[in-house]
Amino acid sequence: MNDWQHGFYKLTAVERRARLTEALHLPATVTALLTTNGSALGDQLVENYLTDYPVPEGLALNLLVNGQHYQIPMAVEEPSVIAAASNGAQRVARSGGFTAPRQQRLLVGQVVLQPLASERATALTWLRDHQDDLLRVANAAHPSMQRRGGGAKKLRLRTPGDFISVDLLIDVCQAMGANSVNTMAEAVGQHLRQQGFNVLTAILSNYAMESLQTAECRLDFSALATKTMPGSEVAERIASLSALAQVDPYRAATHNKGIMNGIDAVMLASGNDWRAIEAGAHAYASRDGQYRGLSTWRLTDDGKLAGQLTLPLPVGVVGGSIGLNPLTKANYQISGIQTAEELAAVTASVGLAQNLAALRALASSGIQAGHMKLQYRSLAISVGASPTEVPVLVKALTRQNHVDRSLAKQLLDEIRKD
Repeated sequence: MNDWQHGFYKLTAVERRARLTEALHLPATVTALLTTNGSALGDQLVENYLTDYPVPEGLALNLLVNGQHYQIPMAVEEPSVIAAASNGAQRVARSGGFTAPRQQRLLVGQVVLQPLASERATALTWLRDHQDDLLRVANAAHPSMQRRGGGAKKLRLRTPGDFISVDLLIDVCQAMGANSVNTMAEAVGQHLRQQGFNVLTAILSNYAMESLQTAECRLDFSALATKTMPGSEVAERIASLSALAQVDPYRAATHNKGIMNGIDAVMLASGNDWRAIEAGAHAYASRDGQYRGLSTWRLTDDGKLAGQLTLPLPVGVVGGSIGLNPLTKANYQISGIQTAEELAAVTASVGLAQNLAALRALASSGIQAGHMKLQYRSLAISVGASPTEVPVLVKALTRQNHVDRSLAKQLLDEIRKD
């Protein structure tokens, strides 16, 4: 450990920035930037706080889910994500919108035992005979949840390898619920230790198979047509790309990354743990032993393109950082979302809209055509174009066969001479 790092966590944010500036010989402009973006809230949320790292937020429009129109805040730095979500949503809305049935909402708290081989059968018998007692222990650790109609509802025993997993299936009501689940699992773990069991760990699982959410849509071919390709051909190619993602993990990883572009951005703007959602989604994509695309698209007998997306979405509208960040609260007022079930339905629909837009581009003009137009905006900003110069420079860049930073600077200089 360098000397300047000693006791760093004990310092105030101002003191940390000053010490860091001195130790790393940071220019004054960097220190000023860290200071300008600092906030009292951020200082309360993370260890060794320096500053806030802003992420742009925009609105996905035209989303029609279960007959209701939404405008959804999305926080993301990638230029094409919100545009793609809105594009896909608009095409689906013209064909009736998304349907997303109400999901079951249970989280899993794992209490993992590591018995000796000779004690395994006896341990399983004891656990089966005392399931009701273990549920009572779990609920006693968080009685307010049970009073709201939630709490530990079921107990499931699994035997992965040499371990025994005591899975508590917990209804966390409208909350994200991670802390509540951990509290209940640890209480059961402590109780089992007192009974003589060797408890390895007690913690929430992010593989929320009891919180699966499905979103579906059916599109008329006319909603898929491009200037150069009829909608029927685009639909056929989308169905083929979907089939490829079911058999080729190289394609499936990129297929699912596009889906999660939209879902992660909604999770971040809604104050949910997008990392937990990512982990659960990718585990679910591998549930049968091969990594597959989370969504499927197929041609129907009546001449439609039907899409379906299912993944674990253990989301919440209270708890965690949701109540701490005023902007998160504002985002719920913008979206109009009031329940965790509604948020899950909308989020899955955004993921499917994102996927549709990506596949349509991939099936027709190629993914780069739309991407690069938006990337040119970022390039224009990076070379110093002003807000009024950006659209002019982007237009000039789109006419070039090869674009790089040097050319962008050259074109910007030419624009300024005119």
